Amino acid sequence: MPWPTALCSRSSGSTRPGDAARNARPGGDVGNGATPPRAFPPQSLRRMSLIADLERELAARTTRGLARVRRTLASPQGARVTVDGREVIAFASNDYLGLANDPAIVAAARDGASRWGVGAGASHLISGHAVPHASLETELAAFVQPCATAQALTFSSGYLANLALLTALCGRGDAIFADRLNHACLNDGALLSRARLIRYPHRDVAALRTRLATTDARRKVIATDAVFSMDGDLAPLPQLLSLADEFDATLVVDDAHGFGVLGDGRGTLAHFGLASERIFYMGTLGKAAGVAGAFVAAHPAVIDTLVQTARPYIYTTAPPPLLAAALRASLSVIRDDAARRAHLASLIVRFRQRLAPLPWTLTDSPTAIQPLIVGANDAAVALADALWARGLWVPAIRPPTVPQGTARLRITLSAAHTREDVDTLADALAELAPAHAQLDKQ
Repeated sequence: MPWPTALCSRSSGSTRPGDAARNARPGGDVGNGATPPRAFPPQSLRRMSLIADLERELAARTTRGLARVRRTLASPQGARVTVDGREVIAFASNDYLGLANDPAIVAAARDGASRWGVGAGASHLISGHAVPHASLETELAAFVQPCATAQALTFSSGYLANLALLTALCGRGDAIFADRLNHACLNDGALLSRARLIRYPHRDVAALRTRLATTDARRKVIATDAVFSMDGDLAPLPQLLSLADEFDATLVVDDAHGFGVLGDGRGTLAHFGLASERIFYMGTLGKAAGVAGAFVAAHPAVIDTLVQTARPYIYTTAPPPLLAAALRASLSVIRDDAARRAHLASLIVRFRQRLAPLPWTLTDSPTAIQPLIVGANDAAVALADALWARGLWVPAIRPPTVPQGTARLRITLSAAHTREDVDTLADALAELAPAHAQLDKQ
């Protein structure tokens, strides 16, 4: 790109047609001796202050032990994967039932691609809503059934589903009461809704009741994870539903980590035996279901409101129909194959028995999520690195994902694991415990 003509010698005679007009200022002309415009070098040659700021912030994250690094898989999901050039036993995936590479589901996806192609082409409300989407929504609503007349609506992700729910149903003058350990998408949905976000201590029903009793909000929504993603514990859903009844509130349940695993696969509501028109249920389809996407199941008026007004639904291209075809096959396995859940349950019991004598804190989790609280960021990363060196992939989770001082290993078990896999991890942690417990104290 040429430099501005003001930087060239006026005696050079190199002015192009129109340069004088472009460089002229009111009351003067470059060719008549007027002061030329101030010259700047090209933008690309100047240091952007934003880039410098970002580099400083990234360096500070690294110093605090908070830098995140992606690993790259060269194999499908499974108990054993090839990642960053080596084969490891993976305790890092949310593929709780081992369905992400199940041959029957892969075949359903292949057949779906042959029948429906690989793209939806448009949003659901334009031309992207295909027969597999509609069939999947009908089956999901009947399977989960948060109320007798429930319908379902599918989304591209759980994040979008929660944004849709909270922004479509709440606004100024409303209040959303959120567990302090809720997933980020519930918090973001609450903030975007412009409702008042009122947080209560983790699983503290009494504190929530006090907050509900002192609000004059038009609409009141209690929003909670069903299974908390970084702790593995369960929300007290029966008590929360009682509060919703008492204060004429709605209960939004994010069951990302319960659907497919708890309640004979129907999720945490079924685990507790709950059903109500007050419950708006979100389930994720990329974790235990093994594929991708999410769904909301609720009263038909709620579902139609989302179709009519939820921006994350209206303005997003529909997921490919082939994924819906694969998910119907996955749902069939979740309904009919109880052996996978029984095997997973036995692995959870064995793991907790093996880890009980070790110096770290194992959270009170009955689910496939088994966090091991280490404490300091550096100690958690060092422990994860030591396991990696032994062929075990266990991610270290640090603030702000978890509270300060509670950095941890987020160990996730899957029906794809064997008893020997669990013992291998437990043996490695027992071997590493003395040195790393001392490191955490320093």
